[in-house]
Amino acid sequence: MRSPRPLPRALPLLELGGLVLVALACLVFQLRLPGRLPTEGDYRTVADWLRAEARPGDAVLLFPWWAERARLYLPEQVPIHGYLGSDQGDFLAHPRLWVLAQPELPRADVSAFRDAFLPGRTAVGPPRRAGPLELTLYENGRYRPTRFMASEAQARARVYLESPDGTRQDCPFDGRAHRCPGPPHLYVATEWHEIRYEPRRCLWMHAPGGPRRLVAEFDDVPADTQWRLEAGIVGEFAFHHGPRLSTSHLGVEDAASGESLLTLSLPPGHEGVMRVARAIPPGRSRTVKVWVQADNPETRQVCLDFLALAEGANAPEGK
Repeated sequence: MRSPRPLPRALPLLELGGLVLVALACLVFQLRLPGRLPTEGDYRTVADWLRAEARPGDAVLLFPWWAERARLYLPEQVPIHGYLGSDQGDFLAHPRLWVLAQPELPRADVSAFRDAFLPGRTAVGPPRRAGPLELTLYENGRYRPTRFMASEAQARARVYLESPDGTRQDCPFDGRAHRCPGPPHLYVATEWHEIRYEPRRCLWMHAPGGPRRLVAEFDDVPADTQWRLEAGIVGEFAFHHGPRLSTSHLGVEDAASGESLLTLSLPPGHEGVMRVARAIPPGRSRTVKVWVQADNPETRQVCLDFLALAEGANAPEGK
């Protein structure tokens, strides 16, 4: 009985056929792609709609988040949001959101976007099309008026290093930052930083190390609001972890009584923003201390914000 021909002789033909199929698929994809991409005229049409109809406080959300070319054409007065995870954002400062979508782009997962974005949002009218672009206006039910924001009030803060025995070292304000004695990174200032791909305007507050705390003290924080503390480790420093690194501890306390009102811990290796919130009952405005401490501050570059939001704001613990 003759043995069958060895399979390896047929492998080159199979490989060649596979390569031809892949090449044909790529060619079809490239031929179809121009019909899925907007023209300059499409972008300008959307820009005209926004100039005519956008209100102060509105913002644009890109879907998918990486469809960045729109930024070249849209009106400068309308903030544009688009980063990995932006479909989950609350965007508390914006009562209305314009979603600029390209649903026909490869890997544009419309279902996943809707699951993340739609809770708390209501469409105002049907989508409008300009070529492959789709513009839809939404009422943002997650919007909450902000009655206090530490990152906007930092010039009025009193900043100091505080030891466990209560001893203080002042950090004088130089017109841009409150600079503390010691290493040059010990200061408090409002800056733009990226926390897990999200650009945030927040308070840079780097822990001094050991038991001492870096403190920013704020007057006239309104009651009958929801207080929220948000923080994260910036940029590439967040994912570092190891036994020598320590958790960064943050908090908000009443300056007069010392009552702890909010606390938050950022462990090594945690990426993204963490949040904690508390409803403050009606009463007089308070002076509060916002503080940060880490035994070992190496790679613990903290950027934070402390807000007082109109009553009823939802506050997920993190994402």
